[in-house]
Amino acid sequence: MSDYVAVTPKHLSSHEMEQIDLYWRAANYLTVGQIYLLDNPLLRKPLKLEHVKPRLLGHWGTSPGLSFIYAHLNRIIRQHDANIIYICGPGHGGPAMVANAYLEGSYTSCYPDVTRNEKGMHKLFRQFSFPGGIPSHAAPDVPGSINEGGELGYSLSHAFGAAFDNPDLVVACVVGDGEAETGPLTAAWHSNKFLNPQRDGAVLPILHLNGYKIANPTILARIPHEELRSLFVGYGYHPIFVEGEDPTLMHELMAAALDEAMGRIRSIQTISRQDYDAHASRPVWPMIILRSPKGWTGPKQVDGLKTEGFWRSHQVPLSGLADNPEHLKLLEDWLLSYRPEELFDAKGAPMAAIVETTPQGRRRMGCNPHANGGVLRKSLEMPDLESHAIAFSRPGEVKAEGTKLMGVFLRDVMQANVTSKNFRIVGPDETASNRLQNVFEVTDRTWMATVLPEDTNLGPNGRVMEILSEHTCQGWLEGYLLTGRHGFFSCYEAFIHIVDSMFNQHAKWLDASRDIPWRQPISSLNYLLTSHVWHQEHNGFSHQDPGFIDVALNKKADVVRVYLPPDANTLLCVTDHVLRTWDRINIIVAGKPPLWQWLSLEAARVHCKAGIGIWQWASNEDGFEPDVVMACAGDVPTLETLAAVSILRKSMPKLRIRVVNIVDLMALQPKERHPHGLADDEFDAMFTKDRPVIFSYHGYPWTIHRLTYRRTNHDNFHVRGYNEEGTTTTPFDMTVLNGLDRFSLVLSVLDRIPASDPAAALLRQRMQAKLLEHTEYIRTYGQDMPEILNWRWDAHSDKID
Repeated sequence: MSDYVAVTPKHLSSHEMEQIDLYWRAANYLTVGQIYLLDNPLLRKPLKLEHVKPRLLGHWGTSPGLSFIYAHLNRIIRQHDANIIYICGPGHGGPAMVANAYLEGSYTSCYPDVTRNEKGMHKLFRQFSFPGGIPSHAAPDVPGSINEGGELGYSLSHAFGAAFDNPDLVVACVVGDGEAETGPLTAAWHSNKFLNPQRDGAVLPILHLNGYKIANPTILARIPHEELRSLFVGYGYHPIFVEGEDPTLMHELMAAALDEAMGRIRSIQTISRQDYDAHASRPVWPMIILRSPKGWTGPKQVDGLKTEGFWRSHQVPLSGLADNPEHLKLLEDWLLSYRPEELFDAKGAPMAAIVETTPQGRRRMGCNPHANGGVLRKSLEMPDLESHAIAFSRPGEVKAEGTKLMGVFLRDVMQANVTSKNFRIVGPDETASNRLQNVFEVTDRTWMATVLPEDTNLGPNGRVMEILSEHTCQGWLEGYLLTGRHGFFSCYEAFIHIVDSMFNQHAKWLDASRDIPWRQPISSLNYLLTSHVWHQEHNGFSHQDPGFIDVALNKKADVVRVYLPPDANTLLCVTDHVLRTWDRINIIVAGKPPLWQWLSLEAARVHCKAGIGIWQWASNEDGFEPDVVMACAGDVPTLETLAAVSILRKSMPKLRIRVVNIVDLMALQPKERHPHGLADDEFDAMFTKDRPVIFSYHGYPWTIHRLTYRRTNHDNFHVRGYNEEGTTTTPFDMTVLNGLDRFSLVLSVLDRIPASDPAAALLRQRMQAKLLEHTEYIRTYGQDMPEILNWRWDAHSDKID
């Protein structure tokens, strides 16, 4: 079949052509009106320039292509009763999305004070990109939006995430040609290898080539036609081209292209759903490549320089309106070119012919419930924790792999929700590496590409999604959550930084959504960060970075949670908790090697609910004020702290020690700054007002100082953590390199307590000798000393039970 669609009268009748053109002109008029606010927004007749008071509200292109696509999708929805949502990739396409939501009535449904008349239109214009108003992007404020577009690259992965497990949904995703140059977008084209037509919806990518970015041409708009076609055929798509600048011809071409694309989608879905074995051949999904001029229908020239069809239309095509009568006249001519008297009645309401072109009710793309996923969200069915917990009679009695037990728990979460199909796990090829492999007992990895006889755990119905692109994993999960479902993302700790920007954008989305009454809460974005900094004996320095926590702490306190469970039972409690939450970003950091277990399930529940607590079984203060507080947050820091406490209690039995463990990092913040934080009197009671606090922390030490700097005893906080000292070495040597090891912790205590105990000098000498012995041993034998490998908790106290 030709790349180009033959234009025949069957695609658009003259009445349909007139309706679509009216709608398109109205949307473009509203878009320009938002950007340039004038006292008379309708401009139903020529105005005297001295009576017009323009105010430039923005500097964004008018996005006629977005309105063009929107109008044609409305026709498809009405003709086929199609369930379609619209994802807008072009970042500065916000005005077009606002205009179209307003025309179809969705905007007024969400904001009743923005009425569809002259007064409401004026309010719509005035609030755009204005103090106290709405942003310039397709932010949460815009009905129908699940993709903000403020940072480019995520639209296509969001679209596929929305389509997974939504068999009746079609996601129309507009990809701008500037956005198409980003790494995240480039990887996301491969999402079609994961879309199962039997159980999933469809994604219709619409690559919009208008030729330019801010001040440069775009790559895909300048490569030869056959090269462009071959690129997307190679990605596994059937490209349908719509190219031109004459609106009449373009309307016909677009109508035909959408008819063909929707026909192909329906055919793929029908065949696959009738024939269960149809997945043996991965479908070739359609896509549309739309080429139209940048700034289409705007001024062709400004100050004698080309504007329409050139990069100048991206920024401020008409500046200095208040002082430049020629520019003001150009603006007036531009707005009047849409013939607003044909689009709006005397009261400023859209003409009946325009209203007739829009779908009704929940079929309007601005009112589709999938674009407000909280209204569709249902809580997960959760398995009980008791059958998953590690049982033991005393702390430090048994070892267990925390993330492996977590994998068994997630397996049962997956199984419990198999009917509802609303839970998925994503990760960059690391599910088994992160010890979550038990989930493969009940599901495969999603895979629609070729399967070889020797392959295992690959299949079209898998619910674990792996692709070696953290961006795509994040985008899939965000799209899945934003459309009302639940999920989990596991990743190596050092490389979750790849999605720092995506994390930032999602956190901002959640924060902004809370102030929008009609936006309903969505399921939380849950991360497991494992293969962490303290266990990289083979991978080395490149895999040693706990800094994602610090990125997270820059966001609003009530949006982010950071959990550092010290053992398997606390990890299970935290996992159970985060899967029940909404409108949060939960970060869990846990190692995967076997580690000693400290808390029973009952104790773990109490500890996790509080987020912080004194471990009486490890302390020996006997009701008195302690001489030193040993605090710890993280599994390895907890191990090293308890090992140091064991040494101190044996060598200096009169030293009163309090052990404080932190599982919820936010508990360290003041209560007025975070709902999980401790009040000052509670914090002082736990950490004292004047005693030294030796704090062993999983990440960068200054993070703890940042969280506690206002506390009474902050000057006595001495934090040990990761100091960017790393290499390919043993796990214990990593702690030695960073001063987090048990011997260094003991020395740190000795540096800060009165030197009256004669045992202190001998203990100091022994600890220094142990550090030298350790270094010599690992250089000789390539592994940690037996006393490190075989250490177990023994505090020499009858209080341990």
